[in-house]
Amino acid sequence: MEKPVQLPNQPLADRMRPKHLDDYSGQKHLVGKGAVIRTMVESGSLSSFILWGPPGVGKTTLARIISNQLKRPFYSLSAINSGVKDVRETIEKARKQQFFDQPNPVLFIDEIHRFSKSQQDSLLGAVEAGILTLIGATTENPSFEVISPLLSRCQVYILNSLDKEQLIELLDKAIASDMHLKKLDIRIDEYEAMLQYSGGDARKLYNTLELVVRSEISDDAKKIRITNDKVKERLQENIAIYDKNGELHYDIISAFIKSIRGGDPDAAVYWLARMLDGGEDIKFIARRLVILAAEDIGLANPNALLMANSCFQSIHVIGMPEARIILSETAIYLATSQKSNSAYAAINMALDKVKASGNLPVPLHLRNAPTKLMKDIGYGKDYKYAHSYEGNFVADQFLPDDLKETQFYQPGNNAREKEIRKNLEKNWKDKKKYNDQA
Repeated sequence: MEKPVQLPNQPLADRMRPKHLDDYSGQKHLVGKGAVIRTMVESGSLSSFILWGPPGVGKTTLARIISNQLKRPFYSLSAINSGVKDVRETIEKARKQQFFDQPNPVLFIDEIHRFSKSQQDSLLGAVEAGILTLIGATTENPSFEVISPLLSRCQVYILNSLDKEQLIELLDKAIASDMHLKKLDIRIDEYEAMLQYSGGDARKLYNTLELVVRSEISDDAKKIRITNDKVKERLQENIAIYDKNGELHYDIISAFIKSIRGGDPDAAVYWLARMLDGGEDIKFIARRLVILAAEDIGLANPNALLMANSCFQSIHVIGMPEARIILSETAIYLATSQKSNSAYAAINMALDKVKASGNLPVPLHLRNAPTKLMKDIGYGKDYKYAHSYEGNFVADQFLPDDLKETQFYQPGNNAREKEIRKNLEKNWKDKKKYNDQA
């Protein structure tokens, strides 16, 4: 009897890692024809940058491809297990290579947002002097955790989650080209479950495929048919423990945020406990609470943002284990607070309008007039000072002419914003009357 195919210990995601930009999946806005990273590679002129995006979209792979295609020495550090000493040793290696006329090395730092200020400071001189080219990777907004001097020396490029078509293409390619999987008769009858569990994460997708295939290999059969039910069954049998650097990181923070948004303090505290028990970075949790306070509670209760920000500051001072109490208090307060996303919706609508209408001129009466010439041509003319009018309000036009009837802010249906709406309705009527007469 023929022995069943044995899958190697090397993960499928590593075996399928592309070696060239032409084989790289997704991120066409960065690596497509004429896009910024492809242009850098083709020109051979590489500057330091940070790749910001969710897990499993190819940040590490892209850095390796760039280094490989440009034939640059490649050094890799992980912020999780590297210190200042490791950074300095790597910089010294790069410095020595300059004597041999080798091209500028690439230093790739994964999870760069986890580097301390002193670790990031240690990179500055080498990046500025061109001893090495830095490529950082982060799942967090670099503006929060990367120091300004380093950030100013790096471009930030945003990577997106892979879409359905790209994920299916990766699965089909793995089955057809992986030297081990192609020996098996594998057919995917249903893709939905694998796509759902992957969440746009290619590594997670490959892990799921390999898990199902391993569980189906037997001594007397090579035919493997993958269905949604089979995927769900295998994943339930092999449910992963919380991993702050991988599998359930984004799933649990998503459940946490949605529980607070949905007004369920019990679920919020449960998911908070899951994260704390798994060793999640408390700064990551607190930062998400600040965002939620502004996005989902907003003007319904402005104190929510103050409390979330206070929580963020406090946990830095207190640390664990006491920080759990502050996080719990804040999560419960936000979950039980009235909700409004009116500010979030207003700025998004305004940004869409700006993109659609371009840079419309500022009305003359609102323009600054620091010189006599500007005053002579009408800058600031007929401006009405609101505090000189009853109720500190004056009917005037403050938007560009083409947008004078536009309303971006729509008060939410909560006690505080009902009062705001009541005050604004009179103002809106007066403004409409003013605009009709203008």
